[in-house]
Parts: sequence; structure tokens; C-alpha cells
Amino acid sequence: MNLIKYYLLFAFLSIINLSFTQIKHYDFNLLAYGGIGFGVMENDKDPNYNMNSNNAEVLVKYRVTHKLGLATGVGLNELSGDGFNSNGNFHHERKLLKIPFIAILDYTFNENLSMIPNFGFYANYLLEEKHRFLNSTIKNSFEGWNFGAQLGVGLTYELYKNLHLGFNYSLQYDLTKWSAVKNLLVINDKQKLGRMNSIGLVMVMEL
Repeated sequence: MNLIKYYLLFAFLSIINLSFTQIKHYDFNLLAYGGIGFGVMENDKDPNYNMNSNNAEVLVKYRVTHKLGLATGVGLNELSGDGFNSNGNFHHERKLLKIPFIAILDYTFNENLSMIPNFGFYANYLLEEKHRFLNSTIKNSFEGWNFGAQLGVGLTYELYKNLHLGFNYSLQYDLTKWSAVKNLLVINDKQKLGRMNSIGLVMVMEL
């Protein structure tokens, strides 16, 4: 009986030691993105129009394997552009809270240079928006959540130990639409942001 107990204790300690070894290998990274871009606001009824973007994201990545990681975090996307509808010309401003869920690959060319392709999905929450007409301003014509898909690629260089800096390109496309607030006559449409291209900087910090 004592021999069985010692055997079980040895097996338990071996599993714990293996788990700690894996935890050291499968680590966490902190990623920060910042960029500018442009997209097309696609409407069901009114003409489409271009939107400029200033965006930033902070993500935490968990390395599942040596090459693959899963990441999520929070971002802010500020959009602005000019359009028109049956009520006249307007300037449109929109601020979005973005929550991405993406997979990130890691390809190392040498000791310092790496490529980080990524793909996945995101959720947007509309924080605030304005439609500025010539004689009036309409606020919060749309509200709520929408969802989309994204892909991108980054090229990073190791500046210091555990700190990488580089350039990033991303493409995202909304899969669902916002509907205008009911009983609002000035803005009465469904829309989504299509084909938003963005370029900027990326920083990767190994924790």
C-alpha cells in the first residue's frame, strides 16, 4: 500500500513539474497598435461616402504554441467623413469602442526580425456620433453593437530584449449593420463600414 502511495505522489509531482515547464514556454505578450486609415460607409438607401480613421488598440496575447497565439483587448476608433442625403450635405463623426478576438502567428526571420500575421473577428460598440448639417447637428443617430472580421500583418524589429517595434497593416470589414434610431426622420437608414484599410505602428512586449 505504501509503495502505491509513493508511486502516486511521484506521478503527481511529475505532472506539476511538466505543467510549470509548459507555462514557462507558453507565455503572454502585450501588443499595442496605433494607425490611420480610410474606409467606405456603405448605406442601404443613401449614397456611400468615405470615412477617415484614427485608431489604437491594446491587446494581451497568450501563446498557445510556438507559432500560434490568441489575443483580445480593447481599442478606440475615431471616424470622420463627409456625405449627403435628401436633407443636404453633412459632416459625420463617429467614435467606436472595439473589442477584437484574433489569432496571431509568429514567424521569425532571424534574431531580430519577425513577421506577425493575424486574423479574427471584432465587436464594435458605438460610443457617440454626430451628423453636422449646415444649420443643425444630429447626435447619436445610430446606437448599439455591430460585428466584423479583420486580417492584418506586422513586421517587427527587436530594439531591446523583450521589446519589438515595427509597422502594421490591417483590413477590416463590418459583417452586420447599424440601424438608425426609430422615429428619426433626418437620418433613416442602415449602414456598415466596409473595406477599412489602416497602416501604423505596432509594439510587442514580452511579459
